Amino acid sequence: QVKLVESGGGLVQAGGSLRLSCAASTLGFGSYAMAWFRQAPGKEREFVAAISWKGGATRYADSVRDRFTISRDNAMATVYLQMNGLKPEDTAVYFCAARYRAIIPTMVDDADLNAWGQGTQVTVSS
Repeated sequence: QVKLVESGGGLVQAGGSLRLSCAASTLGFGSYAMAWFRQAPGKEREFVAAISWKGGATRYADSVRDRFTISRDNAMATVYLQMNGLKPEDTAVYFCAARYRAIIPTMVDDADLNAWGQGTQVTVSS
C-alpha cells in the first residue's frame, strides 16, 4: 500500500501563492495516477486536480482552473500543487490520493480512491 505525506500548507493572504507537496513512499510511483482533493469545514471533500501516471494528462476543477497547477516528479516520487491567486474560499485541508494505473476520469470521485495522505491545512485570509 502506498503511503502519502503532504506538506507545504500554511496561512497566506488572498492573492498569494503556496506550493503543496505530496511525497509517496512506494516503489513504482511512476505507475500511480495522483490527485489532490480538499475539504473545507462543514463541507464534503471535493476534487481539485489530477495527473496521469505518466504525467501527460491533467484535469482540474472549474473553481481552480487557471490558478492551480498539478505536476509530478517521478524520480522524487512526489506530486505538487502550485496554487496561485489564492482566495478565501480555497481555505481547506488539502489531501493527496493515489491509484495504481488509473485513468484520469476515475480520479475525480474520492469514493474510487483508497490511498490517502493525512492532509495539510491551507488558510487564506481576506
